[in-house]
Amino acid sequence: MTWLAWSALAYNVLVILWGAFVRISGAGAGCGAHWPLCNGVAVPVSPTLNTVIEFSHRLTSGVSGLLAVALLGLALLRSPKGHPVRTGAVLSLLLIVFEGLVGGVQVLLGLTATSTNPARGFVQGVHLANTFALLGALLLTAVWASGGPRLRLRGQGRVGWLSAVAIVSMLLLGMAGAVTALGDLLFTPTGMTPLDTVRQDFSLSATLIQNLRVLHPTLALGVSAYLIWFAAQVAGREGSGRALQPRRWKVALHALVGLQIVAGVLNVALKAPGWMQLLHLFLACLMWLAVVMLCYTAMTARPEPHGAAVPAGVGA
Repeated sequence: MTWLAWSALAYNVLVILWGAFVRISGAGAGCGAHWPLCNGVAVPVSPTLNTVIEFSHRLTSGVSGLLAVALLGLALLRSPKGHPVRTGAVLSLLLIVFEGLVGGVQVLLGLTATSTNPARGFVQGVHLANTFALLGALLLTAVWASGGPRLRLRGQGRVGWLSAVAIVSMLLLGMAGAVTALGDLLFTPTGMTPLDTVRQDFSLSATLIQNLRVLHPTLALGVSAYLIWFAAQVAGREGSGRALQPRRWKVALHALVGLQIVAGVLNVALKAPGWMQLLHLFLACLMWLAVVMLCYTAMTARPEPHGAAVPAGVGA
C-alpha cells in the first residue's frame, strides 16, 4: 500500500501539469461542450490534435480515480479500523471526484479555450484549491501508510494557528495564481512590456480577470515572507523520525520559496511562455507539499526543550 500511495501522489502531479498544458495549448474545448463524453461519443473518431490532447487528459484523470479507488481498497483491507490512512484514502477519493466535477462544469459552461467569462476565473481558482487539497490528502495518506503518526488538531495552540494561516495563505496564493495564469494566457499580446500589461489590466475596457491579475504577485511577497518566518518558528521542534524533523522541511521550504520567486520574476520578464508556466506550477506543487509536511511535522513533534522557537507546552 505504501508504494501505491506515493505513486498516486507522483502520478497526480503529472496529471496536474498535463491539465495545465491543455489550458496553455488552448485544447480545453477539444471535446466540445460534452462531458463526460467527448464530442458526444465515448471514444472520438478522427480526432483533431486538440481533441487528442483534451481526451488524453480525461483518460489520465480517470486513471487517477482508479488509483484512488485501489488505494482506498487496500487501506480498508490492510489497516485496522480507525487508522488515519483510511481517512486519508477516503478524502483523496472524494477530492478526485470533486476535481472531475469541477472540470466537467468548466466544459459544460464553455469556460475553456478562449473564453473570457469572469466565471472562468472563479472556477479556475476553485479547481486549483481543490487540486492542492487533493495533493495534501494524498501526501498525508502516503505518510500514514509509511507509519507516520496520527495528526491531532486539538490542543495545538500557537502552532496550530500558525499552521492554519500557512495552509490558508498557500491556498489563496494558488487560487490567485490560477487567475493570473489564465490572464496571462488570454490577455498578454506579444510586444507588451510589464508596465503596458498593468496599464491594460486597469483600463476601462479591462475584464475582471485582468483586474485580478496583479493580486498574485502582490500576495506572493506577503505569503513568502510569512512562510519563511513560520518555518523558523517551528523548526526547533523534535520529530519522531529523521524524515519528520520540522527543521528539514524548513530548509526545503526556504529553498522552494527562493526558486519560486525567481521563477515568478522570469515568468513576468519572459511574458509567461508555456514552459515557464508549467515550471512555475510544478514548483508551486512542491512548495505546497513542503508547507503541508512542515505543518504536519510541527503538529506531531515535541516542542523544543527550552522553548526558544515555540513556547513549552504547545504541541501535540
